[in-house]
Amino acid sequence: MPDFRSDTVTRPTPAMREAIAQAEVGDDVFGDDPSINRLESHAAELLGFEAAVFAASGTQTNLMGLLAHCERGEEAIVGQQWHTYRWEAGGMAVLGSIQPQPIDNAPDGSIPLEAIEAAIKPDDPHFARTRLICMENTTGGKVLPMDYLRAVRALAQRRGLATHLDGARLWNAAVEVARRRSQNEREGDEAGSGGADPRAVARDICAQFDSVSMCLSKGLGAPVGSLLLGSRALIQRARRWRKMLGGGMRQGGLLAAAGQHALESHIDRLALDHARARRLALGLQAASRQHPDSLQVDTPQTNICFVKVSESIAPAFAAHLADHGIRVTGRSGAYGSGMVQRWVTHLDIDDQDVEDALTVVQAFFDRLPASG
Repeated sequence: MPDFRSDTVTRPTPAMREAIAQAEVGDDVFGDDPSINRLESHAAELLGFEAAVFAASGTQTNLMGLLAHCERGEEAIVGQQWHTYRWEAGGMAVLGSIQPQPIDNAPDGSIPLEAIEAAIKPDDPHFARTRLICMENTTGGKVLPMDYLRAVRALAQRRGLATHLDGARLWNAAVEVARRRSQNEREGDEAGSGGADPRAVARDICAQFDSVSMCLSKGLGAPVGSLLLGSRALIQRARRWRKMLGGGMRQGGLLAAAGQHALESHIDRLALDHARARRLALGLQAASRQHPDSLQVDTPQTNICFVKVSESIAPAFAAHLADHGIRVTGRSGAYGSGMVQRWVTHLDIDDQDVEDALTVVQAFFDRLPASG
């Protein structure tokens, strides 16, 4: 049965396995692995940066970026719910002596511009010096608006700060923005103009940042790896940090070839994951319609669907899914009482998997006593 825990659980496709098998390799610490060099060059050109560096994980590329931007005792502004602050083991503070300045996220996932402005410290010995503003896109599956990103960039430039993007799901954001632009074109012009290319959208997103961490092993379906992109000088500093963090790889071209295949073949298909997440959300809502408030389903913007399960049914519902092989993540008491589940669609989830999961969910609600 399908595994909805995360888009990190995908297996390499046959074509990706073939790319891995055919990969040319060298020693990347010496800089002579041709597959890694090709991936880094291709990604930098694709996204409008001077250089890139390949590493094992998004946690590592985020940390390398933060360390390359900030010295000990400097500060990075982050969102309370963003990975750089909450979900990456406190690496910026523990390993970099960088002070995080967290700001509460707004309902749309952003952190308010006025809150960012207020958090920037004056140049005073009493304070850590604010050096960096971090963003995350997508954030909880939500897409940060382009106008907002441009406003953050303008604020940072005005205050002399650098910007970093945790773009673990950058391509999900780009595909969704491209879809919206295409829809607007269709509604405004019957002839249409072909819509927006997600690659151009991703480049536009990246233009708002001095550095971007971009994951290859989430939506794109590679088995391992992320890239940090930025200026040549920043990437040179990041390579030193990668070595210090134990991240230097030898014949890593086997992994880079998988990432290269993902960038060439798996971007446009993300629209399928988004459509399946929307179908999943609609099906979950429909299955629980006769039991008001049992499930509160957020409408997904990309491939992540959050579902709040009422306290009265949460243990039984989780057990029912597990008994039928449906794997999701869930945290009790995450947002008040009950359980919040996260359902994620990805490369290894097809239309039938979604329908099979909804059949299992419907069976659970069919056996519940009718409300009222």
